[in-house]
Amino acid sequence: MHIKKYIDHTLLRPDATSPEIQKLCEEAIYHGFYGVCVHGCHTLFARYLLRGSPVKLVTVVGFPMGAGSTEAKVCEAMDAIDNGADELDMVINLGALKGGDDAYVVQDIAKVKHAIGDHILKVIIESGTLDPETIRRACGLIVAAGADFVKTSTGYSSPGATLGDVQLIKDAVGDAIRIKASGGIRDRTTALQYIELGVSRIGTSSGLLLLQSP
Repeated sequence: MHIKKYIDHTLLRPDATSPEIQKLCEEAIYHGFYGVCVHGCHTLFARYLLRGSPVKLVTVVGFPMGAGSTEAKVCEAMDAIDNGADELDMVINLGALKGGDDAYVVQDIAKVKHAIGDHILKVIIESGTLDPETIRRACGLIVAAGADFVKTSTGYSSPGATLGDVQLIKDAVGDAIRIKASGGIRDRTTALQYIELGVSRIGTSSGLLLLQSP
């Protein structure tokens, strides 16, 4: 199992500097990670740094709160694609989800997906803040909206990913869409457990640690 091909090497600190973004991209290229994940303001620079490499560029939308308007998310998504992003990780509107406004949640996601076409859209649900029934409902709404992945967490809430939540998500979505586990994944053993549960991607700021033997 080539764990490096599952890793989105991530730097989403708000104070991340250009030299740090350069280091992130160079590490991803050198180690053969699947992608890097950065804020929108770094997208164009990261695209330049990754030129000629197979490493995918992932940018976040509505991050980390998810509470912006749909129109703002669409504009942010289109800007990211215009600046070279391959994939987008979008935060679900948690207020609408928890309040039972399922139609709004689906529309919010579907409009972003429509705007970016064939580009990959992952939807972050902050699973650690949700009860099991809400996790299941969120997964159904994300599938209905046409997104490509469910993602567990932004990494800004606690807890992040858990094995139990990922199993719940897998049971809910089956093979309809893929899963990205993210939030607090800092060692190889834990990452391999998520992969064994069926996740397709691992989001982590500790990508180099995941390459080390337990």
